[in-house]
Amino acid sequence: MNRTTRIGLLTSGGDCQALNATMRGVVKGLCSQLERVEIYGFEEGYKGLIYSNYRMLSPSDFSGILTQGGTILGTSRQPYKLMRVPDENGLDKVEAMKHTYYKLRLDCLVILGGNGTQKTANLLKQEGLNIIGLPKTIDNDIWGTDMTFGFQSAVDIATEAMDCIHTTAASHNRVFLVEIMGHKVGWLTLHAGIAAGADIILLPEIPYDLDKVIQAIEARKRQGKDFTIVAMAEGAISKEDAALPRKEYKKKMENYPYPSVAYELADRIKEKSGVEVRICIPGHMQRGGSPCPYDRVLSTRLGAKAAELIVSKQYGVLVNIVNNEVGTIPLEEIANKLKMVSPDASIIKEARMIGISFGD
Repeated sequence: MNRTTRIGLLTSGGDCQALNATMRGVVKGLCSQLERVEIYGFEEGYKGLIYSNYRMLSPSDFSGILTQGGTILGTSRQPYKLMRVPDENGLDKVEAMKHTYYKLRLDCLVILGGNGTQKTANLLKQEGLNIIGLPKTIDNDIWGTDMTFGFQSAVDIATEAMDCIHTTAASHNRVFLVEIMGHKVGWLTLHAGIAAGADIILLPEIPYDLDKVIQAIEARKRQGKDFTIVAMAEGAISKEDAALPRKEYKKKMENYPYPSVAYELADRIKEKSGVEVRICIPGHMQRGGSPCPYDRVLSTRLGAKAAELIVSKQYGVLVNIVNNEVGTIPLEEIANKLKMVSPDASIIKEARMIGISFGD
């Protein structure tokens, strides 16, 4: 008799557009290669694994979800730094997750998530569980993979927002700050900014100088261009703040008087130059809606690779894509690392070549 393969699925951290498409790829890949598969979907990410909240899923649950955004399993944030801290009832979270895994006699747990999620995935691997990670995040900041699913969909939405802003900015001769998601890493802002023809792009990795930002705005005016589009990451930081000791900067942000960094920069530009500034924040729209065609293809490929790994019993890895080839990288090699935008990256140099200012 053919043995039943039992897999668990969970989606953790922030949602994005192609989580369902990726899970669909995993399940369809398994069902095409194995006769007997049991699928356990954990609800609300690691919380479902900790508290044994799950439901049995059938292949039909994964039909019709290729284009559906969000996640059919729900998600939540469970910070990695708190995973070794007992919950309010004294429950050992790591032991609880292991208990659920062994109780269900899982062959593998497939974990879809970003950096924090994959840190915990590596922890569970070190605890002896069979784990496969799949790279999800609109930030595209997971080490060891060229691309994460959700990124291109978010780029498309942020780009469209700036396309819309372009026409109203030109009509009223205004400066618009469009604040794009990304606290620590600026890939999303960089790609969307270039795609939308932004004049200034401000990233967390390249601290900006207010005077240089104003100079770029004034240079456009001298060229007869009375409006400016600034694509600004929500984690963009001034050179003054970047130079502060970490504790001092943290204290400043605890008493931060602005809703976000775009409001501070708008005030500073207006105060120093008198220029009229407007702010647009697409916010969670960037994580919503249907996955774009690129992400549907990428998710399907990554999911199919995960199925292949389960069939061949190759665990403890993140499925990645490098030079358009899907492969794997050990979880311990990507845990605790961020893929940052290098100020010397060729894409930055090329952007500068066409006149984009990075405020430095």
